[in-house]
Amino acid sequence: MLLRHTPKEIGERKAVNINPAKTCQPVGAMYAALGIHGCLPHSHGSQGCCSYHRSALTRHYKEPISASTSSFTEGASVFGGQANLLQGINNIFSVYEPDVIAIHTTCLSETIGDDLPQIKKKAEQEGKIPEGKYVIGASTPSYQGSHVTGFSNMVKAMVDFSEKTDTKNGKVNIIPGWVEPSDMEEIKRMAKLTGVDTIMFPDTSGVLNGPMTGEYKMFPAGGTTIEELKSTGDSVGTLALGEWCSADAARTLDKKCKVPCKVLDIPFGLKATDRFVDTMRTVAGVSVSDELVYERGQLVDMLTDNHQWTYKKKVAIAGDPDHVIAMVEFLLTLGMEPVHVVTGTPGKKFEKRIKELTKDKDFEVNVKARGDLFLLHQWIKNEPVDLLICNTYGKYIARDEDVPLLRWGFPILDRQGHQYFPTVGYKGGLRLLEKILGLLLDRKDRDSSETKFELVL
Repeated sequence: MLLRHTPKEIGERKAVNINPAKTCQPVGAMYAALGIHGCLPHSHGSQGCCSYHRSALTRHYKEPISASTSSFTEGASVFGGQANLLQGINNIFSVYEPDVIAIHTTCLSETIGDDLPQIKKKAEQEGKIPEGKYVIGASTPSYQGSHVTGFSNMVKAMVDFSEKTDTKNGKVNIIPGWVEPSDMEEIKRMAKLTGVDTIMFPDTSGVLNGPMTGEYKMFPAGGTTIEELKSTGDSVGTLALGEWCSADAARTLDKKCKVPCKVLDIPFGLKATDRFVDTMRTVAGVSVSDELVYERGQLVDMLTDNHQWTYKKKVAIAGDPDHVIAMVEFLLTLGMEPVHVVTGTPGKKFEKRIKELTKDKDFEVNVKARGDLFLLHQWIKNEPVDLLICNTYGKYIARDEDVPLLRWGFPILDRQGHQYFPTVGYKGGLRLLEKILGLLLDRKDRDSSETKFELVL
């Protein structure tokens, strides 16, 4: 139907992506910046770019996304945007009074060659940055990487705030990766249950999933404060959740302030959550709480009770690399077979990791980094699956191939709840498993003949 012209025969494509499984760097940089308390993201480029980045996040989180722009015109596009940015910094601090301006570049400013550190230094020299206010910046050209890369670059820029003193604060830094605000809340809850005092950065909980109070606030109460970001240099360790989203910032902090870091998978599913909890326990020198042990037992119980419905079910999955790696491991735990795996973000390490996870299994896996949804659709046409896991853009494939779709990742444009209900941790694993089972059993009911239509499954 909608994609009925997708051919089954797969040809080699080197110079074109069709239905890319990613978006551009500034979207990720803007999301990361919103995780700092009192921060206004700033798009150094045209108004149109900023509008797109804001709308992409607004449609997913169903919250108004505030951001400013350098508003390039023909002159700035030819001669550079320094004057625009200097005037913009002055106007933003005068009108909106943020604590931080987080600048990210765009294709246009990167192609021109604008030097953010030099412009920032000039703004300081001209007194355009008030006392007690801050400007940080990240290079995020849209023609390289993906939204994941932009997120990573902005989080790395946050390390500039860190300061090292002679006294450790006894806290553990957690860099959560690009996850939902609800996931960040769940990670903090799990740390609190374990008795670990943490600093999470960035932290969009309370910013993009806050309550309706009837009162508009330019800068919501949530987000990592400047004092917390400064204190990250005195923490006892850093847990970076996701190689693509979080590792660069953790290693930069280690190099700058000698805070040892450990890079883990985002805790989606049983095994990744086990590793996160165990590492958190080890770094902080505490014991795992009985409540977390109880929650783990619930997930294991539901997993074993329903194994007959997930066993040997074939799955196609597309998403961000850190997400997909953890999800593939969870699917394998459920006895499922992730046969088609795609991410739009570049990186051969992704393909290697997926093949390592599936190397001892009795099925072949198609895996592609810097892939697209057109290729995923072709794979599904050649080898049908029982379930598709993807963001909202997967709905076209799901409709054309009559495959159940689990909406997961970024962006989700046509459903609600992801910003409020976590999918990380043991509780999140229960929710993921419930959604997977619901889709598979709904399909069984739909396809059952009258003689096979059962009341109890």
